Amino acid sequence: MTMTGKIAIGSILVGLAVLGLKFLAYWWTGSIALYSDALESIINVVAAVAAFAAVSLSAKPADRDHPYGHHKVEYFAAVLEGALILLAAVSIFREAWLGYLNPRPLEADWRGLAVNALASVINATWCWILIGYGRRHRSPALVADGKHLFTDVVSSIGVLAGVILAIATGWSVLDPLLAALVAVNILWSGWQLVMESVGGLMDAAASPDIVEKIRKAVSLQGEGAIEAHDLRTRHAGRVTFVDFHLVVPGTMTVAVAHEICDRIEDAIEADVPDSVVTIHIEPEEKAKHQGIVVL
Repeated sequence: MTMTGKIAIGSILVGLAVLGLKFLAYWWTGSIALYSDALESIINVVAAVAAFAAVSLSAKPADRDHPYGHHKVEYFAAVLEGALILLAAVSIFREAWLGYLNPRPLEADWRGLAVNALASVINATWCWILIGYGRRHRSPALVADGKHLFTDVVSSIGVLAGVILAIATGWSVLDPLLAALVAVNILWSGWQLVMESVGGLMDAAASPDIVEKIRKAVSLQGEGAIEAHDLRTRHAGRVTFVDFHLVVPGTMTVAVAHEICDRIEDAIEADVPDSVVTIHIEPEEKAKHQGIVVL
C-alpha cells in the first residue's frame, strides 16, 4: 500500500476516535452545540472512507477504458465530502432551532469539556498532517479532508468557549445559537470545497506559478527550436497534463526534433512532478511569432 493510502486509513481511525470522544462529551453535558460538533465528526468518518476509496482507485495505472488514468476520481470524493458537509449543516440547523424553542440548562460536567478539547487537539494535529502531505503529493482528496477537519477544529474551539460561557452565565439560549454558528461555518466550508472540486472536474488550468515553470523549462531547454505556442495545462488529481506546439526549422531531422522534445519533457517533469507532456512539432512556416520564445 502506498503512503498516501496509509494516510487515508489514518484519517478513518482518527475520525472514529474523535467521534467517540465528542459523543462522550455530548453525553456528559447535554449540549446541543457539542452535539453539532459530534455530528460533524460522523461526516468526517464518512468522508475519510470516501477519500481512502478515491486515493486507492486513483493510484491504478491507465488502462484501455481509461487511457489517461483514474486521477479525477479524487475530485468526486471531494465533491461528496462537500455534499456531506451541507447535509450536516442542515441537521445542525434543525437541532439548533429545536433547542432555541425549548432551551434547557446545561450540566457543568467539566469532563465533557476536557474530552471535547482533547478531540480538537487530535483533529488539529491530523489536519496539519493531511493538508501538508496532500499538497506535497498533490492529492485533492487528502487536502479536502484536511480542510474539512480544519473547519471542524475552528468551530470546536468556538463551541467549547461558548459552552463554557453558557454554563458560567446560565444563558441556555447561547447553546443553540452556537450550534447555528457551527452550521453556518461548515456551510461556507462545504461550498468552497465543492467549487474547488468542480474546477478540477472542469479541467481548470494549472496555477500561474506552475505555468511559469513550464514556460521557463521550454525556453531554456528548447535550443534549436524557434518558438512554442498554444500552451495548455490542466489538472487531474495529482497529475498535470501539459501540451503545446513546438516550431522547428523545416530542414531539421525528426531525430534532432525528438531530442529537443526529450530535453524539454525532462525539464518540465523535474520542475513539475507527476506531469504528462505532449508536444506537437510544427515546421517554421507555422510560427505564430507569439507565445514562448526559445533562448
